[in-house]
Amino acid sequence: MVAARGLDEAFLSPKYEECLDPYLLPQMREAVERIKFAVKNHEKCLIYGDYDVDGVTASTVLYDALRLAGIDDIEIMLPNRFVDGYGMSIKVVQRAISDGVKLVLTVDCGSRNHDIVAELRKNGVDVVVTDHHECEETLPDALAVVNPKRKDAEKYVKMALEGSNLASKEFMIKKAVGELRELAGAGVAFKIAQALMQEGLIPEGQEKWLLDLATIGTICDSMALRGENRRICKYGMLVLEKTRRPGLKELMMRAGVKKLSSDAIGYQIGPRLNAAGRMDTAEKALNLLMSKRRAEAALLATELENLNDQRKHQQNSAVKEIAARGVGENPVIIEQGDWHEGVLGIIAGRLVEEYHRPAFVLGVNSGELKGSGRSFGDFSLAEALEACRGQIIGGGGHAAACGLRLKMEQLDGFRAAVNDYYRSLNLKNQERYLEAREDVSVGNFEDFSLELMDEIRLLEPFGEGNMMPIFRLPEVRVMEVARLGAGKQHLRLLLWDQFDHGLKVMRFSAPEDYLRLCPGDVVDAWVTLEENVFRGIRSVEGRIVRLAWN
Repeated sequence: MVAARGLDEAFLSPKYEECLDPYLLPQMREAVERIKFAVKNHEKCLIYGDYDVDGVTASTVLYDALRLAGIDDIEIMLPNRFVDGYGMSIKVVQRAISDGVKLVLTVDCGSRNHDIVAELRKNGVDVVVTDHHECEETLPDALAVVNPKRKDAEKYVKMALEGSNLASKEFMIKKAVGELRELAGAGVAFKIAQALMQEGLIPEGQEKWLLDLATIGTICDSMALRGENRRICKYGMLVLEKTRRPGLKELMMRAGVKKLSSDAIGYQIGPRLNAAGRMDTAEKALNLLMSKRRAEAALLATELENLNDQRKHQQNSAVKEIAARGVGENPVIIEQGDWHEGVLGIIAGRLVEEYHRPAFVLGVNSGELKGSGRSFGDFSLAEALEACRGQIIGGGGHAAACGLRLKMEQLDGFRAAVNDYYRSLNLKNQERYLEAREDVSVGNFEDFSLELMDEIRLLEPFGEGNMMPIFRLPEVRVMEVARLGAGKQHLRLLLWDQFDHGLKVMRFSAPEDYLRLCPGDVVDAWVTLEENVFRGIRSVEGRIVRLAWN
């Protein structure tokens, strides 16, 4: 499996000391010099972040880094998803002026907010942008734009490596550019902390305590876990296990995290942090991460738990409502209803998973329709919106996800236009992009040993670019079927191989056709493995990725 994935010892055992030099990032030198000036002159600083997990963790990472560097007067400002939308709003200008802020530092945003940056500069406020989103040809007029996706990013790597005696310099330049492009917003903020450590503003080693949040931001923003992100997250998992943050400890306890893993981050920690920005205000997640008192953290963790429960209830209700009325036969699903704006993207993702078609989900907002799209394969939502520009008020995003706004009376026209556009592409066999592909086929369940689990753990953390190994179990028999959960939506099976060995497997929120399985059915199953501990006894169980049968 390791050989099949092209992995080597550097991947299996990454070294923190081999982290890329932070000064390979564009304008890192200018950013650090401006921070040093703020430290020397006791300036007031404002961090402007984003409302998702990456934005909230990045804001906290940069706040802690600046405090460690010697800046005492720091504020954090997060946008409201429902009022401000994504990116910098004019409110940051008003707040900076009223609060006497001398330096605004962005995290996870700012690269496309030219007007807001210009307005801040016009009012005597310096701006340092740190971000990881795609840039336009022209950058905002900030003192520094520290973004690895700048069009000229390679130039800065070459400048930083100039004079080095690397045997394969061109290869190393391309490698560094590629690895840095995959940094999350929290990853870029962590590189700022590393640079401040190199300058002697942060005691050596203290920056490592920020790796817990850098790891959460990286995994939850679905960044590729190779290269620099592998180094950040491998050590970040170690820091997270002994985190000093009362808020994270309380959150993990409320979420029932028994064993720390990328799954725990992606499916337990991340959704609860995200629920704040989706259902209420992201400041609740921020306050939790920054809390110093256990009692306060416990109250905030309970609030996030409740918000996450609301989020799950609303998205599940919407999916059931859509299923009850049917999604029609068009190649692109477009659904509109009275649903909470914060869960529209999740609902669209669930529709893609359930029906294997691109989906737009829209809700009513101030007399307009506002929503999110999700796609896969060769159908780019960004290109689709451009093709249907005359049928919407506005929108944008990338190939797999987007946001959009349209008038109520435009809905039928948009539905027709986007489906006509899809048909014009003559796309074939798109479902193949959603099908799980095995790393290896296994016919004997005795191969699933605890020793194998120990070897699989060497590949942790899992995520984009380093997915959990998938095992195909060909022609196995279903011996027992159980439906679990309040709505009987979860599925647990006991599978039997041809050698009469059993394996328990589970699927949460199983598709309807899976729930119709009966004892005696023969299936092909694709599963990932997990270790279960019950009353001190360790065993290997499976998580269903996909089932197929005739």
